[in-house]
Amino acid sequence: MAVPDTLTTDEELVDARIRRLLATHDPATTPVVDFLGARFDAGLAWVSFPEGYGGLGLSPGLQGAVERAMHDAGAPNESDRNVIGYGMGAPTVLVHGTEEQRRRFLRPLFTCEEIWCQLFSEPGAGSDVAGLATRAVRDGDEWVVNGQKVWTTLAHTARWGMLLARTDPDVPKHRGLTYFVVDMHAPGVEVRPLRQMTGDAEFNEVFFTDVRIPDSARLDAVGAGWRVAMTTLMNERVAIGGGVPARNAGPITEALRIWRAQPRPAAALRDRFMATWVEAEVARLTNMRARALRSAGTPGPEGSVAKLMGAELNKRVYELCVDLLGMEGTLFPSHYEMRRPERATFSGGEDVRRSFLRSRANSIEGGTSEIMRNILGERVLGLPGEPRGDKDVAWAEIPRN
Repeated sequence: MAVPDTLTTDEELVDARIRRLLATHDPATTPVVDFLGARFDAGLAWVSFPEGYGGLGLSPGLQGAVERAMHDAGAPNESDRNVIGYGMGAPTVLVHGTEEQRRRFLRPLFTCEEIWCQLFSEPGAGSDVAGLATRAVRDGDEWVVNGQKVWTTLAHTARWGMLLARTDPDVPKHRGLTYFVVDMHAPGVEVRPLRQMTGDAEFNEVFFTDVRIPDSARLDAVGAGWRVAMTTLMNERVAIGGGVPARNAGPITEALRIWRAQPRPAAALRDRFMATWVEAEVARLTNMRARALRSAGTPGPEGSVAKLMGAELNKRVYELCVDLLGMEGTLFPSHYEMRRPERATFSGGEDVRRSFLRSRANSIEGGTSEIMRNILGERVLGLPGEPRGDKDVAWAEIPRN
């Protein structure tokens, strides 16, 4: 891998770390966990994290160079297995965790020895997460948790969950929340799969019955849960929609493949295909610019831009794919095959018909498109906020069904 003459000092440091890692740990022969552990120790897990925590304290814009080098070397990439941990758990623990918590959680998270999930949404608190009802009551050095969460991605494989619970019902809803790391194998935690129309069960509902969490597993102060949750959510939106694939990579790849296989596509479909391709390229370049400009730390509203664009674009791309397939696009012969437990993974798979069905969730998971538009309208455009009549009312006094 040649080193360009124009490298800056930071780029040279990253390049040197990459060379040293690949020289001492051959991706073809080193066990996956060992390779990922060595990558973490080299500061190449998340280069914007401080040294000692899987990073080098550099600009997050340099992470792309690491990922490209790892890809070119055939190094293992386990991010899909622990997508919640990589995109949301790690930055939340870094910002709000204690020294002991960072040392305990970050490395096994990156090596995927410990999978993470996010326990926010509830049957009565979806878009209005702050209205959640799961209670955590202090009992000495422990907290006793009772309640239910829903639509929890990867709860069935997770070791740790990021739990937002209500610890004070007598203050306004945003101020009575506390954030915990919960052991998903603890007594009283029950995970039930939710079957989707794809046949998979990557989402789950989770029940807590007198689950005991040590106070040492609390992130940040009691009552500071909403602040911690914002760190998680802002990183979640970047993780979902902020990727920068190569040109013609990602979902648009399938549209290109199907397009090229068509004998004579209709003119209307040609115009629609080109408009969709341009939109995909604009989204890619926008994310590239946002990544280059973003400083280290919790992302701002740009994450909502990426998430909104990515969710709506994915749906349009896969709608185009099934339309290009014609009658074949209406068939889904592998539905029952997809019901096998080993197929209950996070990624969409190769069948575009399945991806079309899965993409319906993109505008809901990680914050609905409507919520993203509210955030952009209020925080970017400065438009008047949505009416919030319960803002200063104690949670216990808010009427609920």
